[in-house]
Amino acid sequence: MFLKHIGRQGDRKVAIVFRQIPGEDHMCLVVYPDVLPVSYHDSLMKVIESEPGQQATELSEVLSRNLMPDGRGMLQALHQEGMLKKVSTNSVIVTPNRTSNVRLDELNKVMTEMAQGEAAVKRLAELDSETGLQPKKRVSPTALPRELGAPNNSRAQAAVEPLQAATNSALDDSALAANFATQAAQMEAEARGLLAEAARLKEQAEGLTPKSDFKSEPMAPVKRGPGRPPKVKVLA
Repeated sequence: MFLKHIGRQGDRKVAIVFRQIPGEDHMCLVVYPDVLPVSYHDSLMKVIESEPGQQATELSEVLSRNLMPDGRGMLQALHQEGMLKKVSTNSVIVTPNRTSNVRLDELNKVMTEMAQGEAAVKRLAELDSETGLQPKKRVSPTALPRELGAPNNSRAQAAVEPLQAATNSALDDSALAANFATQAAQMEAEARGLLAEAARLKEQAEGLTPKSDFKSEPMAPVKRGPGRPPKVKVLA
């Protein structure tokens, strides 16, 4: 039966309580189940075989939440009775699956790299969402009305991309003048288009509204300049 947290040291069965000792990564803490009192052995194996025991990364985590028959915490009892033994990780052979064996020190290295990799990926994703590492979507001029919720029209299509200099040169006066002339021509075309559109809409409004109801905006009176000065009679 394949069980997590169980390995062998030589010809002895061990339960790996701590895969690594803090500050001494080359050492681990184990228990020899076969030399435990029967009540301790049965309680320990029951916890190891349980679903929480098989899901725990460290056996010590689940042992600290369970009790020995005498009411003491399992981890505390194993420590107080001197049943926790410190041994070298390269002397313990574990079975990570049903078909392979690996030394505990090699397994620890793989698990550490996996944990660091997952943490790095998660942190990179967090930084990405916070600072925008991914390139932002570039909105084209013709797409601006849709992005802003406005209808697409000729004004957006006539938008002019700003002139940019090449990375190894600067804009000269002729290039600036040509760009300004292009922008001016497009603005004039846009203005003519707007005037034509306004005239068309006004014509439609006049056609849909009875003449008696349609009121056009009165034109402002034209102010005339001062006329000729009156003739001066010359008295004889």
